[in-house]
Amino acid sequence: MRSTVGSGAGESWARRILLTICSADSFPECLVYAIEREFPSIAVEQATSLEAACAMFEHPVCLIIIDAESLPAVTARAADLMRYHPATPIVLAQQDSHVTVSIQDVLNAKLVRSVLPMDLKLDVWLSVIRLMLRGGEYFPMTMFRSYASSLQQRAGDCSASIEQPVAELLDFEEIRGLTDREFQILQMVARGLQNKIIAAALHLSEHTVKIHLHNIITKLGVHNRTEAAAVFHARKDSSHGSLERSNAALARSAA
Repeated sequence: MRSTVGSGAGESWARRILLTICSADSFPECLVYAIEREFPSIAVEQATSLEAACAMFEHPVCLIIIDAESLPAVTARAADLMRYHPATPIVLAQQDSHVTVSIQDVLNAKLVRSVLPMDLKLDVWLSVIRLMLRGGEYFPMTMFRSYASSLQQRAGDCSASIEQPVAELLDFEEIRGLTDREFQILQMVARGLQNKIIAAALHLSEHTVKIHLHNIITKLGVHNRTEAAAVFHARKDSSHGSLERSNAALARSAA
């Protein structure tokens, strides 16, 4: 395991740890350097195994980044990891945005809070890290497009058996039960916008946006905003009526 605390000027007062459970190829030293230079209060600990990550560190762990290879082991031993680092967000590193991580795998691994593309430009990549350090979530849009395409293919095959989680997401009729405002917010959620940004754009309080989002999730019969976004993209691809209705809602809100 690599430890940076106290290894150089400015590092001895680091107050938080960013922990990676990745191979050296998945998280190279240049990215470690970039993080520690951009965020002086962060020290990066690189654990080469889950056993090494299940330990107490000198400072609190504020973020855990894992690679796809580590995902099965981390999922199986999530309780052990959380015993040492309770409530710490876990982020899945996506090595190639053209070979997308399955959103179903992310949904099944309930501990994963965000997906971090590793092939972004460095300044954008650091901005995503900053968002996560502040408690935000991030999922690349390619994940939703791929998943929506998969849902459409399954929906079109009436003779195929549909697994229960997919069946829940295929109830497109429920979208018509949303109010114009709920539909508008669902569209913005599907674009990856956070609640505070949606609230500012619509001149609403963040609390009001949360209430609308709760109603949306309930009406769609899904479990979280990620699944709601997947429903939206699948519905959008299957019907051009969604776009017309969204434009009408935007016009009414601007009036």
